[in-house]
This record gives sequence, structure tokens and C-alpha cells, in this order.
Amino acid sequence: MAQHRADFQSEIYGNGRAGAVPRLPTDLTRLESLAEHRLAPGPAGYVAGAAGDGSTARANRAALARRRIVPRMLRDVHERDLTTEVLGRTLPAPLALAPVGVLSIMHPDAERAAARAAAAQGVPFTLSSASSTPLERVAEAMGDAERWFQLYWGKDREVTRSFLARAAGAGFTVLVVTLDTPMVGWRPRDLDQAYLPFLHGVGTANYFTDPAFRAGLAKPVHEDPDAAVTHFLGLFGDTGHTWPDLAFIREHWDGPIVLKGILHPDDARLAAECGMDGVVVSNHGGRQVAGSVAAADALPRVADAVGDRLTVLFDSGVRTGDDVFKALALGARAVLLGRPYVYGLGLDGQQGVDHVLRCLLAEFDLTLALSGHAGPATVSRADLSEDPA
Repeated sequence: MAQHRADFQSEIYGNGRAGAVPRLPTDLTRLESLAEHRLAPGPAGYVAGAAGDGSTARANRAALARRRIVPRMLRDVHERDLTTEVLGRTLPAPLALAPVGVLSIMHPDAERAAARAAAAQGVPFTLSSASSTPLERVAEAMGDAERWFQLYWGKDREVTRSFLARAAGAGFTVLVVTLDTPMVGWRPRDLDQAYLPFLHGVGTANYFTDPAFRAGLAKPVHEDPDAAVTHFLGLFGDTGHTWPDLAFIREHWDGPIVLKGILHPDDARLAAECGMDGVVVSNHGGRQVAGSVAAADALPRVADAVGDRLTVLFDSGVRTGDDVFKALALGARAVLLGRPYVYGLGLDGQQGVDHVLRCLLAEFDLTLALSGHAGPATVSRADLSEDPA
């Protein structure tokens, strides 16, 4: 019998024997409240929080909920294959882990635990520039597994050049350039607690181990950590970058480049004109601009504009297997999962991330089959209806 991701359901039930109750909920939408209850207010708020009053984060979820799946009957879905081609890579499912920084605030094993779980499930892990663990150590934890590197594009070209060289040397294959965070948005949950991990040197591991960054310090990091933090804060973001500046990134990265934070079709077209390989339709999970358009509402227009020229990926608001189905139907090639895996990490380390991935993939597999699809390629907008606003 063919193995399917949905078999995780039978595994929980015990395959005909006495089953074992999972350590974490299988409804991944419950993880946030569980994390809020179990974790310290600073870390929990940093992950769950959003810009302003949270309206964009709520809009992300509402936009996905408004789309409803229309299942089709009597289609042969006995043999299913979730394999998807993304950016020249064959992935076992249309899923990757989104870049999330400072994971040590959630669990001491931080990025390495999440990366190992992703590798075990064949899911690409996207490492944030702002990780708690140097990129080389994360690469070691993953072996030969698919890994992508996310760049926060700062002011220092030499640091950027060094990051790209290090990432390529460590086997990261896809570069994800985040455009929507040249500065940090207004995030009341963090502001109300004066909680910003970077101020304490958390999330700076790639910088503090970088030779180009260290060359800009008067003293070694360990001798004057406060000066190192100040230097980091001074170069982290750059509000002066424009489209022509992407030529520098293209010059120093040989593999696929994906721009993250695209919401307008004209920006997607500009990405194509600048020689990029893909875009992530994303509003940073609602963390940057309060009142922003929901990512799922922006997705169809971006896909229509460049879907034949660029690989269109999606994040912001994804919590369930049916969310993945809906994103594919709206035009995404694959989905990046963020907060749920971070909650899993905080609640149960590597096992928690593994649980989240297995649940999401099993639910997606079942959603496909029960909606009449044997694989992602046949999913289209015809499989959705939209509730009136």
C-alpha cells in the first residue's frame, strides 16, 4: 500500500491497536493560546504579536476563511502524490518553513531543532538572517537536506556580500530577500513590555560571527557586547534601497532569488524585470503594516500578473491543511509556514515542530483527497467559492 501523509491519522489512532494521545493538539489553531499560557509573556508576545491593533493579522485569517472549498466526488484519489516542483527543486509537498528569527527565545535548541524536524519531513527550512544560531551550525544540523537563506538587506554591502558567500558555502540553495522590514513596525505587545531580543544580543549570531561585521567593531564582540549590539542596530535595515539595487544581490548570488513581502502586482512585475526568480506574497504575518491588505486577497492578482514568469509563494495566516489548499487554489506554487511551527518549537522542541509538520501535511493530504484531487497540480480557483464580505 502506498504511504501517504494522511497515514499519520492512522498512526495516532494506533493502526487498529490502542492509540496514543498526542503531546500537542492536532488542531494547530489551538497552539497559539497554549503557547500564551505556557511561555513567558515576552517571547509569546513577540511571536504572536502584530502591528497596531492586530487588524492585518486578523484580516489574513479572515481572507482565508472567506474562501470555501467545493469538494468534487467520484474521482480516483487512491494513489496520491504531493510532490511539487519549486524553483527547480523537487519537494515532497508544496511546503517550506518560513524564516523566523530569534528562535532561542522559544527553545534553547532554537533553529537547529526546527531545521532537524524540517529535514526529517523533507520540508525546506528557511533560516533567518536574525537567527540565534550561526548559519554554518544550522547547516551542519541538516546534513544534505534542502535549506534556504533569508536575507535582511541592511546598509553594509560588505556584510551582505559576506552573508551571501557564507550561505552559499554552507549549502543554502535559495535566497529569500525580505523587503517589507527596512525598519520594525509599530508592535504594541513588544512595546508595552519594552521587549526586543536584539537589544540583548539575541538574534545576532550570524552578525557576531561574520568577519565583515566584526571588521567594523573597535573591540571584539566578547569585550564590548553593547557596542556590537549598537553596530548591529545601525546596519540592520536600510530604507534607501530601490529596485535597481537588486543588481548587487543578483551579482553575488548564483541560485534562485525570491523577494518576500510582495502584495502589489506591479511590484511583482518589477521583480520579474529585475531578474528575480520568485516572490512571496506576504505581509509579514501582519507584523509590519496595520491596516494592510490581507495576503490571501493580494495573492490572486500577483499570480495573474507574474505566475507565468515567476514562482509565486505565499505566507501570512496559514494555520491548517485547508489553508494550504486554498493558497494553491489562489495561485501559489507552495506555502511558507511560520507561527505554528514556532509554537510547536516553544512547546515541545524538535518533537513539537515535527508534530506540527506531520499534522499540517496529513490534513492537507486529506483535504486534497476528500476534495477530489490526487495531487496539488490540479487544484485551481474553480475549487473555491467565496463567502460574501
